[in-house]
Amino acid sequence: MRNHSTIRVTRIGLAALLASGFLSQAPVWAAAEEAEQTEDASAQPRMAADPSRVLDDGFRDLYNLNFHGARGEFLNYQKLRPDDPLGQAAEAASYLYEEFNAKGVFTSAFFLNDQKLLGGVDGSASENRNDDFLDANRRAREMARKRVESNPRDVPGLLVLTLTDGMESDYDALIIKKQVASLGLMRKAEDEAGRLLAIDPSQQDAYVALGASNYIIGCLPAYKRLFLRIGGIHGDRARGIQQMQIAAQHGRYLQPFAKILLALAFEREHETGRARSLLAELTQEFPGNPLFAHELALAQQDSPARD
Repeated sequence: MRNHSTIRVTRIGLAALLASGFLSQAPVWAAAEEAEQTEDASAQPRMAADPSRVLDDGFRDLYNLNFHGARGEFLNYQKLRPDDPLGQAAEAASYLYEEFNAKGVFTSAFFLNDQKLLGGVDGSASENRNDDFLDANRRAREMARKRVESNPRDVPGLLVLTLTDGMESDYDALIIKKQVASLGLMRKAEDEAGRLLAIDPSQQDAYVALGASNYIIGCLPAYKRLFLRIGGIHGDRARGIQQMQIAAQHGRYLQPFAKILLALAFEREHETGRARSLLAELTQEFPGNPLFAHELALAQQDSPARD
């Protein structure tokens, strides 16, 4: 049996869950909100457009579970834009998403079961080690860090740092079960997302990070939330849902990811009708992904346990 100290560390680390693994400190919210309320969005630096839409095509393949096709698009993007670390981060995301899909992480059976959610996937760290993910994630982080060191307001660099630290936080928490390391990366991703949104509020994929962690922490028992507040971490379930809704409505590459997380959150909140609506959208948009159709079928069951 785990002692109380171990459980606390596990709960804290898993606040980084999903999402490419992300975020919920009050100073981060304040930075993002201040940017939205006091600055002219038209004056903010923006990421360069991708007229080739290679990344968009790659992420569409990813959400259709065509991992080989997605990586082909991401590698093409790296050749087209060798200076943009987002191509490397997208490649890393494809390896991690593939492993999460294989392990059943993005399902109601996993997400709604506290023992599974807190215990991580089956298998040991050595059995689950994903060198392809780690290598691509490291390359993306190094490229992004150099950009941000040269220009602290570099939007692509900050976005990729948020993604890479968030993804590795998820990897540590769920795949190799290093909860303390996961917590450290979560806190870094929180800071990076806050800086990103303060500079460019249009980067609303970052709200996946903010919302997921905010919601997960908000689901913890009151005494555990009090423990986290002492360390400066705050959770709010309603706010987390609101932030995930922003990403689900206005995100770009992570919009479908925000929708599946939001659907699972709605199921935890016994708002199955809203979950069904999101799952129906995902099923229609990504017919190659049987997970979405399966989760929709489960949500449509007239079971008191699910409603």
